[in-house]
Amino acid sequence: MVTAAQPLSPATDPARRLPAVRHLGPNWYACVMGTAIVGTAGAALPWQASGLRAVCTAVWALSLALLAVLLVARSLHWRHHRDQARAQLLDPTAAPFYGCLSMALLAVGGGALTVGRDWLGTPAAVALDAVLFTVGTVVGLAAAVAVPYLMAVRHRTAPEQASPVWLLPLVAPMVSAAVGPLLVPHLPAGQPRETLLLACVALFGVSLLATLATLPLIFGRLLTGGPLPLALTPSLFLVLGPLGQSTTAVGKFADVAPGVVPAPYAGGFEVLAVLYGVPVMGFALLWLCLAVAHVVRARREGMGFSMTWWSFTFPVGTCVTGAEALARHTGLAVYDGLSVVLYAGLVTAWAVAAAHTARGLVSGALLAGPRPAPAAPRSATARTR
Repeated sequence: MVTAAQPLSPATDPARRLPAVRHLGPNWYACVMGTAIVGTAGAALPWQASGLRAVCTAVWALSLALLAVLLVARSLHWRHHRDQARAQLLDPTAAPFYGCLSMALLAVGGGALTVGRDWLGTPAAVALDAVLFTVGTVVGLAAAVAVPYLMAVRHRTAPEQASPVWLLPLVAPMVSAAVGPLLVPHLPAGQPRETLLLACVALFGVSLLATLATLPLIFGRLLTGGPLPLALTPSLFLVLGPLGQSTTAVGKFADVAPGVVPAPYAGGFEVLAVLYGVPVMGFALLWLCLAVAHVVRARREGMGFSMTWWSFTFPVGTCVTGAEALARHTGLAVYDGLSVVLYAGLVTAWAVAAAHTARGLVSGALLAGPRPAPAAPRSATARTR
């Protein structure tokens, strides 16, 4: 005798426990990253309008609150929807976004010392940054190893599937390299400072070499495989992340190197900041123009809002901080102007992405699960004579 299956209760059915967080993926940390960099990049602009720093501090505080909310929500996701969390980790399109957790922690931590200290005080800001930097760096290194490993061993991807999203776990160590020098002056003089600075240089190398190995796959796929799908087109902006962040990092190395490493090396960092930063920023501007052209095309073909629109924020913000670093180390007004123009674009992109995200949260569309595929029509047979 066959008995009908009993429906699962909310206590036993994973899909019915806290449904709001079931489809909350790691890509949501991009909201934190994009918000934090609006505050930190704005505070370092060459021309400071009245009240700008206070606004930047408030935006950073918002990123801190968003980080806290998302950490809780993602913890609930892992606790109540572990099946979905594991599926995301084994999905080649979702797994790279685990690098966003690291970058969110690091971006908020760096902002604590850049602008947050105005409200928190320096000791509390240093403590917060130290915790977030340590955890973010560990998570970033783990993602930089685990995600490529899963892609090689568990995921099944073809060259034509290469996407800028693949860069996300590889960029995380570069963010550590860029924000780590902020902590150097707060360590005891001598080996502790030098160790942290050179550790940041090592993280710079980890990310840079991995990016150089991956970027040709993405560029080649773009040239030979045609445009990306409409929803993925904004992800082209992700390529700006390692470019702008590495330029920012070498500038930070040069800022803190005097008195931390021997004189010949301190001077070398100053040279590196210019000789590396200028050509890389040039390529970043080339890629920015290419990405904008693809986005304009995709928009004309009907590209609607998705969470990939947050790709317009953090990567552009790294180019702002990179231009600011070049302005400091070259003294050229053109980089001052470039940082202001890029920052205006960053603020516009953040406002648009934030507004659409808020609307999607209120309507519930962004937290809803993927729509089921339409059922295939039932095949019919006809008798023929």
